[in-house]
Amino acid sequence: MSTRITIDHSAAARHPEKAHRPDNPIGRKPAWIRVKAPTHPIYHETRKLMRDNNLVTVCEEAACPNIGECWSQRHATMMVMGDTCTRACGFCNVRTGQPGPLDAGEPGRVGDAVAKLGLAHVVITSVDRDDLPDGGAAHFAAVVRAIRAAAPGTTIEILTPDFLRKPGATEIVAASRPDVFNHNLETVPRLYPVIRPGARYYQSLRLLDRVKMLAPGIFTKSGLMVGFGESRAEIGQVMDDLRVADVDFLTIGQYLQPTPKHAAVARFLPPEEYSELATMARAKGFFLVSATPLTRSSYHADADFAALRVARETHPSACR
Repeated sequence: MSTRITIDHSAAARHPEKAHRPDNPIGRKPAWIRVKAPTHPIYHETRKLMRDNNLVTVCEEAACPNIGECWSQRHATMMVMGDTCTRACGFCNVRTGQPGPLDAGEPGRVGDAVAKLGLAHVVITSVDRDDLPDGGAAHFAAVVRAIRAAAPGTTIEILTPDFLRKPGATEIVAASRPDVFNHNLETVPRLYPVIRPGARYYQSLRLLDRVKMLAPGIFTKSGLMVGFGESRAEIGQVMDDLRVADVDFLTIGQYLQPTPKHAAVARFLPPEEYSELATMARAKGFFLVSATPLTRSSYHADADFAALRVARETHPSACR
């Protein structure tokens, strides 16, 4: 059976807004971030289940390097609200354009798929939907409720957009009470005009802070990519900002350039630098830190959630 993922990741097909940009040549990746092609039979079972339920995964859409490992363990991050994003971030390989209408049946199908996979923990993310009055907040909440109904024993992690200029959206999603609320800052503020031009750094911080104020029992989480040319001091400042927002969990991973039209990799950080960043983050008070070249927001999310629970239990002063 073929192991190819039949998604066209070319810039022309997925990113027409980048078509006229000059190419940034893609450099050779170092040995420490190369991965094997997926071959495990459970990988194909997981892929078939996603197809049979007409579900989209960020694993495929963003060309995640960990797809073989995760799908072989029946771990897939489902992406709701379609496969087309209203933004054009410099790092992201998800299709850009005008999305279609929301699918009212999607929450139920997600719940059914989670139950069929027998997941102990699930991660749900989405494209940005700036075209919707609430940014898709009500749809996100419906997905959480559908999973609770179909698989009541499953813990739920959501990775949301920033809901920029969508009053009330944060409240709608927080009221659905996911177990983990994740929103990635992605990079340092200086690089937002290139890497996240449609986003605002302080809006993302406010979102995370607001969730913790509304529902203190929900774990909050954020992630950074490195390798854009950010400095160690800038990374440290982002860590401090996240701790002011009372964020519990930080992930740090290497940016990998999807196509020549995307932002270039300035540097591949060696594994020892991730260990240094993890030490720095732990010293700033995060409950949990995951920092490796291949770390992604949902990588090993089930084990990380278990570790978060233990961290809270073993830090009585942090109990809420």
